Amino acid sequence: MVSVTKRRAVQAVAALGGLLLGGTVAANVWAQQLVADLSSHLIAITTGFTGTEVVLFGTTDGAGDVAIVVTGPRGSATVRRKERIAGMWINTDSARFEQVPGFYTVATSRPLDQLVGRPVLERHQIGLPQLQLGPRETLDPQELAAFRAALIRNKQRAGLYALTFGQVAFLGERLFRTNIYFPANVPTGLYNVEALLIRDGEVVSAQTTPLVVSKIGFSAEVYDIARHRPITYGVVAVVGAIAAGWAAGAAFRRV
Repeated sequence: MVSVTKRRAVQAVAALGGLLLGGTVAANVWAQQLVADLSSHLIAITTGFTGTEVVLFGTTDGAGDVAIVVTGPRGSATVRRKERIAGMWINTDSARFEQVPGFYTVATSRPLDQLVGRPVLERHQIGLPQLQLGPRETLDPQELAAFRAALIRNKQRAGLYALTFGQVAFLGERLFRTNIYFPANVPTGLYNVEALLIRDGEVVSAQTTPLVVSKIGFSAEVYDIARHRPITYGVVAVVGAIAAGWAAGAAFRRV
């Protein structure tokens, strides 16, 4: 009787192990539908930083299209409306948005209207019209649309939101790559680089890869002092300006 009970227990454990193993294998097969990586996971901003490119490359398990969505560190952003009053431009209304990506760009292997429908675009926030930008306060729909458009224009003017989609190039049927450009004023922080595999109008696999943008060297030290010790930074800046003025005056007196 005891041996029978032990045999059944062993069989139950073996069956459970088989289920777990099968689930793990299935998960690995799903994950391997799309594999992507970056040429560098760190963008180091130094004093002479003028912008850089990072290459994203990857492979799929067969035919399909690929979309890449890059979002920078999120934070709050305030948009103000100016009106001309008595000959002067004055800020009148404003709207504050939360969880705004500091950087946003998209690259696709084909035009979006040939890949997926609007629900999929909204679900994965592919393209600026689908980017979720929520205001802190409740606004009239027309006001919200106007402030939202102004926020996007400001980001585009600063070069932080791409004006056009990038191009994902396939090398054969499975290998793909794209170049992601980061301007000199790119915000520091943690970025998410999401690669989506699309088939028959649906996203069948996705992979998110982190990317860090960080200041290093002397510029990092200056940034750290300015952010965490503003009084010290202000005193040093004033003293430096006085010293520079005194040195310039002394040089001109010699002339």
